[in-house]
Amino acid sequence: MYRRIILVALVAMLLVPMTASVLAQDSFDPYAPYRGDTIVVSWPSLYHFNQAATLIPQFEEETGINVEVDFLQYQAMKPAQEVELQKPRTGEYDVVAWVVFTKSEYVINGYLEPLANFFVNPALADPSYNPDDLVPAWTETGGVVGGTNAYLPGPTQALYGLPFGAETSIMAYRADIFEEHGLAVPTTYDEMLETAAYITENVEGVYGMTSRGAAGHQIVHGWLLHLSPYGGTIFDENWEPAVTSPEAIASLHALKTIMENSPPGVEANGFGDQANAFLQGDSAIYVDSHKIAAMTRDPNQSLIDGKVGYALHPKVGDAECGLSETGGFAMGIPSNSANKEAAFLFMQWMTSPRIDRELALIGADPGRISTLNDPELQEQFPEYAVVVEQLECANPNWRPLIPEWGALNAPILGVYVSEFATGNMTAEEAMAQAAEEIRAEMERAGYYGWSSMDM
Repeated sequence: MYRRIILVALVAMLLVPMTASVLAQDSFDPYAPYRGDTIVVSWPSLYHFNQAATLIPQFEEETGINVEVDFLQYQAMKPAQEVELQKPRTGEYDVVAWVVFTKSEYVINGYLEPLANFFVNPALADPSYNPDDLVPAWTETGGVVGGTNAYLPGPTQALYGLPFGAETSIMAYRADIFEEHGLAVPTTYDEMLETAAYITENVEGVYGMTSRGAAGHQIVHGWLLHLSPYGGTIFDENWEPAVTSPEAIASLHALKTIMENSPPGVEANGFGDQANAFLQGDSAIYVDSHKIAAMTRDPNQSLIDGKVGYALHPKVGDAECGLSETGGFAMGIPSNSANKEAAFLFMQWMTSPRIDRELALIGADPGRISTLNDPELQEQFPEYAVVVEQLECANPNWRPLIPEWGALNAPILGVYVSEFATGNMTAEEAMAQAAEEIRAEMERAGYYGWSSMDM
């Protein structure tokens, strides 16, 4: 009798910690240590981020972590961030978003925390997060540093950011005009330029295309959209400028033809002006960020809702596909943040499969393959099927994501591409001068030092 009581007591003693362990596991709350904490997020004042901010109260309710957002005009965001990121101790920001070409500069200056530090921590990393579902090209462009060319994937790569508000380029076109005039949807640049010229000449009050054209960053972006499909690059494999190549020259002439078939004033167009020309019905073909699709559905800025079709970025000749833009934004954690763990939990939540789908439903930009492939969402957002197919040809090396890009982009290429587009120089003259200045800048930065050594 006593033996049975003792045995039962021993079993009970063994079950107590096991039960407590199960209960502890069932009630595990990764947010508990950070409830009541406040993080400060630096985001650009753009549609995707404005929409994402509407989900922050939901995050605060679910996690108990408070979030303050510092919205900044996106071209003024980097200087404001650098003031905080350079502080030797604690800066104001716990999460920062950046335009993808900023990532290498932030990393080389020691501003960002490697995200592996958090993804290896089982108390922080959600096992259902599924990072493989993030669009690879956007992750590579926005967050990977240290691999090939120091800014692309490779054996030495590290992850510093997650894509958020990323983009690729597709073609949007006025389906009603195409149908009325019996026009086929272009698949190549030759077809697109021919169709654009036809519309300019034959459709009253409508120009064939629209483009960025303002000197500086905007016209460079406009040119890069075509440089990549034509097979051109800014540098060769040895960092020598490749802007004088036949492919680069051909893509410049394509840009000029597009601008000639755009509404008057194209030489002053930024992204907003270019988009507005399409949204207001002044042009019939748009090739740039897929963000245009959500804009066409916005009654506050669009007159063409229900009249738009979507197609792949045109290719050149018999190429398999048109290598498209990979741009937009990513976000990460500053090295001098005082709330790194809470910041990671916020980023993980905002880019999770569940919230990515919620972002899509409120008109923001999803960053996951599963969201873009969702049949229900594809029916609601017809551009998603095109974006999924286009991402197979998205080019993470669409532009060089090096710290020196700021010195090459607007100050050099932005001047000479504009000089050609406005007729002040030939394409060959403009690119020869640009190549000379680019090489001088790269030499100052030390890119050619190793090649001069006898290895």
